[in-house]
Amino acid sequence: MGSVIRKCCTYRTLKKRLPILVWLPHYSAQWLRMDLLAGMTVGLTVVPQGLAYAEIAGLPVQYGLYSSFMGCFAYCLLGTSKDITLGPTAIMSLLVASYANHDPVYAVLLAFLCGCFQLAMGILQLVIKGFTSSAAVTIGFGQVKNILGLRDIPRQFFREVYFTFYNIAETRLGDLVLGLSCLVLLVLLKMMKNHLPKRSDHLPLLDRVCHAIVRFTGTARNAVVVVAASLVAFCFESQNQHVFTLTGKTSKGLPPFRLPDFFDTASNKTVCFSEMLQNFGVGLAVVPLVGFLESIAIAKAFASQNNYRIDPNQELLAIGSTNILGSLVSSYPVTGSFGRTAVNSQTGVCSPAGGIVTGVIVLLSLAFLTPLFYYIPKGALAAVVICAVSGVFDLKIAVVLWRVKKLDLLPFLASFLGCFWEIQYGILAGIALSGITLLYNVARPEVKISDYSTVVVQLQSGLNFPAVEYVCDLLYRRVLEASPPRSVILHCLHVSSIDYTTVNGLQELIRTFQQHNVSLLFSNLQPTILSILISAEIEGLRHFDSTETALRYLHGDDHTCELHESEKPLLKQTERLYT
Repeated sequence: MGSVIRKCCTYRTLKKRLPILVWLPHYSAQWLRMDLLAGMTVGLTVVPQGLAYAEIAGLPVQYGLYSSFMGCFAYCLLGTSKDITLGPTAIMSLLVASYANHDPVYAVLLAFLCGCFQLAMGILQLVIKGFTSSAAVTIGFGQVKNILGLRDIPRQFFREVYFTFYNIAETRLGDLVLGLSCLVLLVLLKMMKNHLPKRSDHLPLLDRVCHAIVRFTGTARNAVVVVAASLVAFCFESQNQHVFTLTGKTSKGLPPFRLPDFFDTASNKTVCFSEMLQNFGVGLAVVPLVGFLESIAIAKAFASQNNYRIDPNQELLAIGSTNILGSLVSSYPVTGSFGRTAVNSQTGVCSPAGGIVTGVIVLLSLAFLTPLFYYIPKGALAAVVICAVSGVFDLKIAVVLWRVKKLDLLPFLASFLGCFWEIQYGILAGIALSGITLLYNVARPEVKISDYSTVVVQLQSGLNFPAVEYVCDLLYRRVLEASPPRSVILHCLHVSSIDYTTVNGLQELIRTFQQHNVSLLFSNLQPTILSILISAEIEGLRHFDSTETALRYLHGDDHTCELHESEKPLLKQTERLYT
């Protein structure tokens, strides 16, 4: 019997760590058909995006594809979301550009270290809008130089803006026309797909075929535009007319399967592992954390939309494993992609197996299509990136924050503006201001005061340091400094925790009330809070089960005595609160 129980527990644990065991027994032919369709559609999206995102990361374009297939296979085994696709993203590529110094050795090692960090967080069960909006602006403007055909433009945002406008007279007309044409075409195809009416089986065959073609073209618009632009570029190049700035020569074939290099050789100097870690700096924390936060937010959004649940801890393990395995095939750090996940979901994917099809398409592209990447215009890839990040830029949240709570605008603006300078400074500034805002709210708890002949103070949240100082100062000003001083009832129904500093503060407050010949009473204390106060042996502590009892006590030992007329509405209010 014991062995059977142990086997059952082992199988449950195995299913939790390998979610494929949960959905694979239910796999059907219908699922296979939908997964094949979704996987092919996402594959046609990820190939041009991977090439474009490698440009953002400052790496050769093949590294975008190296980073695009391992997540498809690893997540199929370890992931709990049927919709999400892992791979290179615009934001993650920007982070890699910032911390890997445009060096493939650094980028691959960063993927390995990020995976180790994320995997460790998942095993230990450790359980950002301004940054993403700022990153969208930085990435989008970073592609303007490719639309204009400008070269040797610095990557730091403010210098990039300055030198782009400084060198704008050097704009290549061919790149400008092609880039803008691709941008307009991508927007039109997206609008066409979004306004496409739902398919009806009652339509004639020709109408249904046209509907399918339009839908497919709109969904795979990135691939369609890149292929079309490449054909145009090839035609000009075959006539020996170098009109466009092209991607150029790309390494052929699949990446080697090997451990990442733990040293780097540059300018006849060997950089050891410890020096590389120092060069990464805060990137070792920023990259894996942003990767996890971005991926888990996407997974939760689509899980809620499609009525299923995900396991955040298992998602962390899946992302960490993907980055570690990806580093073995020269991948840079990856995370969940919102755009490709949306395509995956809208196409009707039924399981993570759709990622296998996507991964195979990427591998086939690496194996057979890399010579053709030479003719892809950089302007076309820039248009793909700009359209991809346009959905990430979200300043509407600033309007919402202004209406809901203006104080929350501070961390948003700090991270938004700071990231234009340096990403890590923007993130750290946002985190610091978020912490300060949180501490301010803790130190200024919501207090409701009912001021009649007796003052009832209703604490709407916890009472910890430094909140106790705020409450004490409030009572001094509102009650003890009044003429004459009045007794106070502290209604503590919502107080669920106190600390040593709070106990000392309450003891001093009781003593001060006694010196003014008025009472400080406590009502509706939680059992745990009451136990702590009694254990502290506070002299003069008086507590009651309800505010009504405390009010009657203040009018004499006879509990049947009548309340003052002004206190009757107060009593009804506190009774409603207590019930």
